Amino acid sequence: MSSDSENRKVRKTYLLQNSNVDHIHLPNIFFDDFLVEDGVFVDIKINALRVIFNIFFQLRNAQFQPENRPKQLSLFENDFETEDNVFARLSIKNIDISPSGTSSQVREAYEYLVKYKMEWYKSLNSKGKEILTFGGLISTPSYEHRGQTTFLISQYWLKKIIVMSDYNTIFYNIVYKIKNNKHVLFALWLEKIPSDGTTVLFSTINRKFRLNYSNVGDFCSKFLLEVKKVLDDKNQISFNFKRQQQRISIFPRRSNRFENNNFIEDRSSFKNITRRLKYFQSRYKILDDNFEKFSVEYSSFPRSRSLIEESFKKFIDNCRKRRIPSTKYYKDKIFLDEIQRILIEKYLETTTGRKLPKGFPTII
Repeated sequence: MSSDSENRKVRKTYLLQNSNVDHIHLPNIFFDDFLVEDGVFVDIKINALRVIFNIFFQLRNAQFQPENRPKQLSLFENDFETEDNVFARLSIKNIDISPSGTSSQVREAYEYLVKYKMEWYKSLNSKGKEILTFGGLISTPSYEHRGQTTFLISQYWLKKIIVMSDYNTIFYNIVYKIKNNKHVLFALWLEKIPSDGTTVLFSTINRKFRLNYSNVGDFCSKFLLEVKKVLDDKNQISFNFKRQQQRISIFPRRSNRFENNNFIEDRSSFKNITRRLKYFQSRYKILDDNFEKFSVEYSSFPRSRSLIEESFKKFIDNCRKRRIPSTKYYKDKIFLDEIQRILIEKYLETTTGRKLPKGFPTII
């Protein structure tokens, strides 16, 4: 093992990044190969999940889709797929793994990821050359700098993270807001469910999450209801479910409460929102009864507000192209109907919209 360690070649160091970006991209190939074994989620603790999420966070600017950026794939192969045992170096702040500052939790997380799936991996580059790499997801973690851990990540797993075709966009902070590892894994699984839902046997889903409920009633009342409550509060996508004897149907849905609970307004922004709502109602002569839903959606949910503003901008552009005053034909409900129509188009262009096409905000 010592000779193998000496033969490791570090091709690139990814510097520690700080950002207000609130999401990561999780490729389905990594999800299937690393987090699932024989259709069952691995029993991975929350701190190890935090390491994984932070790896994706650190590498987010390096990720690309090969079908759109073939030159980037060639550059990746030149860096990482010409020799055996090639690695990249990353660092993560220890407080990002254990916010309480517990060193043992940090060590346990890294030890798990070093040992889990530690083996020889083979891959072929575009020239047909076989590349060998030994190790788990990470290797040789060490405290090289105070307050952070530096480690190596193998070419084999690095490629599954960076080179991605199919992926889901996940909120980065769910591994901090949700403490139960099985609830996080359920949230990740929910991202892969089609928008019209899926139906599974109780025995299958009970096994999938390594649970030991003896009957479907207990599973629904003690697990599904609990995870639904958590996701309603803390995730962008929650779900509804329906039980039919031994079968359970799961239906993903957008969680408005999440957006509301996680949006912090200061006094000035609140005044701006109030002023903007008065502008819409006054300029387009919107009656109070018709304005209520629009007002709640705009003031309570920041993502809805952003979509409404984008839709309004598009509406104004359309009126200018047609050389008509925006207030001539569009008043009250007619104005709201037009904004709703454009809003749906804008929503369907988003990642969430492609996954949940019926989850758009309704303003009328």
